[in-house]
Amino acid sequence: MAMEEHDVAARLAEAQLWRHSPGGGAGSIEREIVFPDFAAAIAFVDSVAAVAEEANHHPDILVHGWNKVRLTLSTHSAGGLTDADFDLAARIDELL
Repeated sequence: MAMEEHDVAARLAEAQLWRHSPGGGAGSIEREIVFPDFAAAIAFVDSVAAVAEEANHHPDILVHGWNKVRLTLSTHSAGGLTDADFDLAARIDELL
């Protein structure tokens, strides 16, 4: 089940580098990271993929420009945000 809006706000206070993107239900959370070059961006994406596989929770990943990565987390099966999204966000933050 997706989180209620007040629960999302509380978890966002912990995940300060992520922004809430409202949409159906509790929406999603997003973070954009700028890297020094394309190779660093792709290496980061590979690291995120490994963590996501381990967690069995997969973000939407967009590589754009030549050095930017945008991550979007939402639990599609729950129709919004869940603890799994914020847990994965914290693990992704640790990669940086």
